[in-house]
Amino acid sequence: MKIQNLEIKEVFESLVTSEKGLSEYEAKKRLHEYGFNEIKEVRRDSLYRKFISQFTHFLAILLWVASGLCFLSEYLNPGEGMLSLGLAILGVIFINAIFTFIQEYRAEKAIEELKKLLPYYVKVIREGLLKEISAREVVPGDVFLIAEGDRVPADARLIEANRLMVNNAPLTGESDSKIRNHQPFKGDSLESPNIVFAGTLVVSGSGKAVVFATGMSTEFGKIAHLTSGIEAGLSPLQREIIKVTRIVSFIAVVLGVMFFVIGTFIGKTFWHSFIFAIGIIIANVPEGLLPTVTISLAMGSQRMAKRKALIKTLTSVETLGSVTVICTDKTGTLTQNKMEVKKKWTLDNEVTSIKWLMRIGYLCNNASFDNGNYKGDPTEAAILKIAREDFKGEDIIAERIYEIPFDSDRKRMTTINIIDDGKFVLTKGALETVLPICNSIFEERGIRKITEEDKASLQKVYHSFMEEGLRVIAFAFKRVSGDFDRIKVKDENIESALVFVGIMGLEDPPRPEVYEAIRKCREAGINVIMLTGDASKTAIAIGKQIGLISENPVVLEGKEVDSMDDDILRSYLTSREIIFARMSPRHKLRIVSILKDIGERVAVTGDGVNDAPALRKADIGIAMGIAGTDVAKEASDMIILDDNFATIVNAIEEGRAVYENIRKFISYIFASNIPEIVPYIAYVIFKIPLPLTIIQ
Repeated sequence: MKIQNLEIKEVFESLVTSEKGLSEYEAKKRLHEYGFNEIKEVRRDSLYRKFISQFTHFLAILLWVASGLCFLSEYLNPGEGMLSLGLAILGVIFINAIFTFIQEYRAEKAIEELKKLLPYYVKVIREGLLKEISAREVVPGDVFLIAEGDRVPADARLIEANRLMVNNAPLTGESDSKIRNHQPFKGDSLESPNIVFAGTLVVSGSGKAVVFATGMSTEFGKIAHLTSGIEAGLSPLQREIIKVTRIVSFIAVVLGVMFFVIGTFIGKTFWHSFIFAIGIIIANVPEGLLPTVTISLAMGSQRMAKRKALIKTLTSVETLGSVTVICTDKTGTLTQNKMEVKKKWTLDNEVTSIKWLMRIGYLCNNASFDNGNYKGDPTEAAILKIAREDFKGEDIIAERIYEIPFDSDRKRMTTINIIDDGKFVLTKGALETVLPICNSIFEERGIRKITEEDKASLQKVYHSFMEEGLRVIAFAFKRVSGDFDRIKVKDENIESALVFVGIMGLEDPPRPEVYEAIRKCREAGINVIMLTGDASKTAIAIGKQIGLISENPVVLEGKEVDSMDDDILRSYLTSREIIFARMSPRHKLRIVSILKDIGERVAVTGDGVNDAPALRKADIGIAMGIAGTDVAKEASDMIILDDNFATIVNAIEEGRAVYENIRKFISYIFASNIPEIVPYIAYVIFKIPLPLTIIQ
């Protein structure tokens, strides 16, 4: 039986619990049975394995072989200095391994410090008593309380909800807050208004819920498990170093064999020619490449850290420099993740009508202003902010005597307030639900009957707001008689015959530095693709504001992507201007996989658990340090400490500088090692004394 379908009594029965919660004995028993309520880390190697891996990569193996050949040569022909060279090469291997390990260990410790900033306690009811426990000790059957600002500790079915709104962005990527209630729901659990999910945030109201899934059994955990099975593969730098090392090794061996044959042919003894061949091979091994690469990467990592980019693995520094595509989330990365009122409209835009618009926004509102901060649903907080500014920070005294809460069906909220000894019904909500319950409109000259011409003008303004990607909220009111008794009047009669006042257009504004960052990406040949859980109109509007797209971009939603095979999607991904909206974790992962298949070097940004699979699959995953979930941070290669897209572009600049330095050094190796063979050729052909010894 699906828990969202059940009545509250049936919920308690199915989970073998009650309103009084579990007993301490039963809670301990279930903790032993189900384990701690925590997400297992994405396959992290032990410190021992990480340290050992510094000695076993391809270039290190080549140096091990070179060192072994030095010791063999010293054994066969002592006194030529090969022992010192062999020990020096060993020193290079060990110093490099220790240095790299320390750098990556420090990065991990910095990530651990970030985790300590997250809340870990929850209020539960056990044996009828309210107590606070660690979130990791929550078990199925626990009854817990949530309120504004809390993080939901586990997947749970609501049994009480008081104006409860939850932001599911960490799970779904959608920035809109969702109204929650405790009524049974016939439908999918992910769409159910009576379910709250682990890791999501309470933006307003309060509630009580009973846990039905914890840890890896939550929706959060399921996506984390999906992430653990994804392999990102070798970084571009690792692939290039392996390629260069193989080429150098092949050239060294060929030259060694060639000079062994030449030495034997001109009458040198077998052992003399053999030792000299070993020397030639060792001379061509780039002993300096490993420490040079490591130092370059470490210095780049330190410079990035000063610019708010924390690198988890040193090779990610260079990977950034070779990125050709950035797949970025919208909310909080390209935008500021806070709503603000951008436009407002009344029929005549006169002072009196604007004042009424602000008065309704102030009073028909459950957000609050406390100690300089606005708290509550982001949309309501933005409306309260502009209303307080209009009233110059003065509080409006108007007792609220009744409220009809917002819900997803009605898409509006109504309060009854006493203003100057009069009772007023105040309503705000979606235009399509507010306008039909209005029969009048407000203007400076007074209230008059609303006409079709008024509605046409309003619809024109509404559509212009929508084209700009604004969220439109409508406002209305009416005065009721002094003897009005809300107990005797049905809600539908309260919300009728209202006076329409106006609308506000709100948006999550772009970060001011993003436009310039996008321009830099274009100049550097990097294509930026927006992958968002929000609606396409919102994504298009933001994309235009930040210079990401022009007038005719390719825009695809999740349902359209589902209907495409890989070949069709691949053809779309070659477009220079493309936006993906209503994206799920599965969609993001598929897009990143196809981009890599067509040869792109892909960076992916994200903050929610829904971004984790794509972060893991990308050539470099970039998580947000402030808004990022633990799962996203674990799956990433780099963490942006200020959640700013411009920081990513700065990090790419550093990465490209490191890449260029490494490329120059590799060119130097080939330019210097090959001429070193010339003295021996002269020695063989012209019978002159050997200008350089092998150790030189």
